[in-house]
Amino acid sequence: MRSSPSIVPTNRLDRDIYLVLEDFGARAGCSWRETDEQDTDRETIIRDLLSGQYAYPVRIVIFNAIEGHARDATSEIADELAEALARNAEITPALQAFVEANATRSFGLQLALPLLGAA
Repeated sequence: MRSSPSIVPTNRLDRDIYLVLEDFGARAGCSWRETDEQDTDRETIIRDLLSGQYAYPVRIVIFNAIEGHARDATSEIADELAEALARNAEITPALQAFVEANATRSFGLQLALPLLGAA
């Protein structure tokens, strides 16, 4: 028996997809954010988190439908955000709380302190 070729364009779907669960408050609750297909890669999600596109992230999942896997990526993304923070990236207090609650590694932060006598 001959098999038919897939109608799914594999070049678009054969990659990891990241989605962010965001808390919209007590009244609205949590929801998976609507995201354009091209904005679901790891680098874009991290860039969007750092730029404040997500106000109160709760969880980040990764899945790949072609490979057949899905998993929680919250801690690894929090670790990457903590590394960015260690490089003096500015983040919102909510994102800071997300990093503190979910990062698995500790990152040394050097605060910029004024020197005595320097003006």
